[in-house]
Amino acid sequence: MREITLSNGKTVNVECLSCALTSGLVVPDGGVVLETEYFHAHQDVAYPIRGLIILASKRHITCFDELSEAEKLDYIHVLTTIRKAQREILGIEYVYYFYNEDTTHHFHTWMVPRYDWMYDFGRSVESVRPVLLHARNKMNNEENLEKVMEAIHSLTRELNPSKKILNE
Repeated sequence: MREITLSNGKTVNVECLSCALTSGLVVPDGGVVLETEYFHAHQDVAYPIRGLIILASKRHITCFDELSEAEKLDYIHVLTTIRKAQREILGIEYVYYFYNEDTTHHFHTWMVPRYDWMYDFGRSVESVRPVLLHARNKMNNEENLEKVMEAIHSLTRELNPSKKILNE
């Protein structure tokens, strides 16, 4: 078991955070943004950055080449659908995409928006870690969390028009 601290300050003890999230054992603040047969999309539970979406495989795999043909098709469709909503609904002009195979979680892709304030930390991949830590340590306040929740609800409404939005 691993103890993981979420951005809301709560801690959870889980074998695999992705298993806990995709199964519903741990519900991310604001709920699930989009869910398909193969993937689960939610606001990152560790870093309070408006529109930072994690797209996670429901199946416990870690590598891109482990995706089935159906999962590959679903992945690219879901990824592009979320990206379009980030641009059109949240006004996010640029996103950095990250995926790593040595993760302790499932195969997942981080869709990290780039906001003007982030350029103070640099313009390359090396700036992302300081940006994430800044968000966790300095932006974990009521005003920012309200913006994060509003973005979650906006994306969820756009991507699931008939879905009831949690905490709204």
